[in-house]
Amino acid sequence: MADAAGASEEEQALTSSSPEEEVEEEELIGTLKESLLEHRSLNLRRHALNNTSQVAIVGSNLCPIESLDYELVENELFNQDWRSRGRSAILRYVFLKWTFCLFIGLVSGAIGFFNNLSVENVAGLKFATVSDLMLADKYWTAFGVFAGSNLALLIFATAITAFVSTAAGGSGIPEVKAYLNGVDAPDIFSLRTLAVKIVGLIAAVSSSLHVGKAGPMVHIGACIGALVGQGGSRKYGMTWRWLRYFKNDRDRRDLVTCGAAAGIAAAFRAPVGGVLFALEWRGALIWRAFFATAVVAVTLRALMDVCESGRCGLFGKGGLIMYNVTADNITYHLADLPPVILLGVIGGILGSLYNFLMLKVLQIFTLINQKGPAYKLLLAATVSIFTSCCLFGLPWLAPCRPCEKDDCRVIGHSGGYNNFQCPPNQYNDLASLFFNTNDNTIRKLFSSGTNDVFHKSSIMVSFVASYVLGIVSYGVAAPFGLFVPIFLTGAAYGRVTGMLMGTNTTLDHGLFAVLGAASFLGGTMRMTVSVCVIILELTNNLLLLPLVMLVLLISKAVADSFNPNIYHLILKLKCLPYLEDHVEPYMRQLTVSDVVTGPLRIFNGVEKVSYIVHILKTTGHHAFPVIDEPPFSSPPVLFGLILRAHLLSLLRKKHFLPTCSLAGSDASKKFVADDFAKRGSGKHDHIEDIELTAEEMEMFIDLHPFTNTSPYTVIETMSLAKALILFREIGLRHLLVVPKSSNVRNSTSKGAGGRYIDEA
Repeated sequence: MADAAGASEEEQALTSSSPEEEVEEEELIGTLKESLLEHRSLNLRRHALNNTSQVAIVGSNLCPIESLDYELVENELFNQDWRSRGRSAILRYVFLKWTFCLFIGLVSGAIGFFNNLSVENVAGLKFATVSDLMLADKYWTAFGVFAGSNLALLIFATAITAFVSTAAGGSGIPEVKAYLNGVDAPDIFSLRTLAVKIVGLIAAVSSSLHVGKAGPMVHIGACIGALVGQGGSRKYGMTWRWLRYFKNDRDRRDLVTCGAAAGIAAAFRAPVGGVLFALEWRGALIWRAFFATAVVAVTLRALMDVCESGRCGLFGKGGLIMYNVTADNITYHLADLPPVILLGVIGGILGSLYNFLMLKVLQIFTLINQKGPAYKLLLAATVSIFTSCCLFGLPWLAPCRPCEKDDCRVIGHSGGYNNFQCPPNQYNDLASLFFNTNDNTIRKLFSSGTNDVFHKSSIMVSFVASYVLGIVSYGVAAPFGLFVPIFLTGAAYGRVTGMLMGTNTTLDHGLFAVLGAASFLGGTMRMTVSVCVIILELTNNLLLLPLVMLVLLISKAVADSFNPNIYHLILKLKCLPYLEDHVEPYMRQLTVSDVVTGPLRIFNGVEKVSYIVHILKTTGHHAFPVIDEPPFSSPPVLFGLILRAHLLSLLRKKHFLPTCSLAGSDASKKFVADDFAKRGSGKHDHIEDIELTAEEMEMFIDLHPFTNTSPYTVIETMSLAKALILFREIGLRHLLVVPKSSNVRNSTSKGAGGRYIDEA
């Protein structure tokens, strides 16, 4: 029997203390070099073990991962199921798709509002208490309250992540990108992960750690979409027949994509930015994604109206991210372009350096986190104390500045200026940046007409501190994101640049801060189009479009010459496979036959149970070609492709045949489509869980009614570049490679959820 996806025996010992070591690829690439008539005599292949295993770092644990099947399986059972559906069933399916998008939008918007409301009140209460103690000259008590509350909040966030759901750590965006690219990992979208993500995010962001709450909202939205697509829970008896249509990877991916888009809209109040994210993965989702993000925007607006009466505490009238602070009459001239270009170049260099340093820090922190929960808590405590000392100690170096206009009107209140150790009617500009939530700090830096509010040295110290703390903070095992701290660091960098330019430019320092944030985002994340739209939606000013586009393009071009974007680096560190949307030049010089190897595992149309069990136990492959041979066909022909999951379902049902014969037309009637429905994300069946008697092992199964008779097939002379594009655009997991000549039938099943795999 030949192996449906090859046999890569290049296993790497990936231990918990060495996350950088390479792991073996999950799926298979194999080829049959012999005639199909001779495959039965190759007994060596029957007994060759192939314990393939693909693992990745999910949270801080090593977990098995698996590719997703986006291809529709077209077999006799599938066709019969669709023929049995009436017009009402089809309308119900379409109605449910839009209803789910409505639900995703409503829940994502509500969670986004709740997160902001909680952070503003928890962090605001802490800052207000510290400010009152500073006004009373109780400096050491103020530091104790500040550092103690930060430590308690971060330890709580780290503890629930370490002991309840490690998959909730970090921003979750790399895991979402990997899933949409075709790779599934355990627990990344579970209800437990969702709960820990929400609670841990509020605690971590409120702890004054240099992190943000925007990135995790993408993961939260994706979790909502994935849970909606589970079709209920068999474990708790909560299943509905009309939800079974969504128990497949294709529909679940669509819901996860809409959920991620809704998360972006809820995080940034940027519905168009969310739609652009969905378009990156599937253009057919544009209307559903647009509907989901529009629902998010309406939900946020409705909930913010509740705060107009002042019933939201320190949240005020709505502290959601919206930096509507730039002037309406922005003007710039040709002489202003050189400083803007310089801003983009330096932003690209600083962004690539930021990625490099963060990768090194993450490698060290991962080694620490993998040693156990106690080390995670110790690391979190160390980072928290270091951050508290920096934020409380550095403002003592800043000079006191006299109050002008309304600067002192909000001293001592959340979101206002802070006089720290300064006498009355004066304020400490650096403390005003540090003793605020990140959103309020960015709002201050973006404000126009504030060229004289901040001292040059204070902004420089703020930039360096933000740069360093952003790198150090992200390795802690707690839920938080990267976008806002990068945004804040870029804003400080932009303001520094504007101050250094002096009279050489007419641009406002607030505008320089916006452009600096854009250039730093372009240098780290490299998502030019979506970031440009998000910035425009955040600032609510279309006049910034030309300048934002310019700095984004320049910073991305500069940074690309040094290293990949930050999320790509994190994906590699986590060992999550990812298939890029472009081909390498050398791939056009290779054909698919150059990269496939054997032996191949195949099944006959009517196969013995014992042999199926043997192959499933000795290989990790997830699809197998089905070949019809005499007496069922002459000459041998490729009938199709059957999935491992379907074979496990057939073995579990135990509808076997006593002899090697066709089951007849009624075979598929013994099953319903729900018997082959895909389980929830990260849940898989195992051959070891199926018990068969010796008598049953000698019986047979007719695989014809359950075999996909129209798998994607290419000829062996196809270029590797075209095959990669086919995998990426269609979202394939398996691809059959057939020979050009008819006398030999080579076939390869290859896949890994949208990525190329090396098989041995």
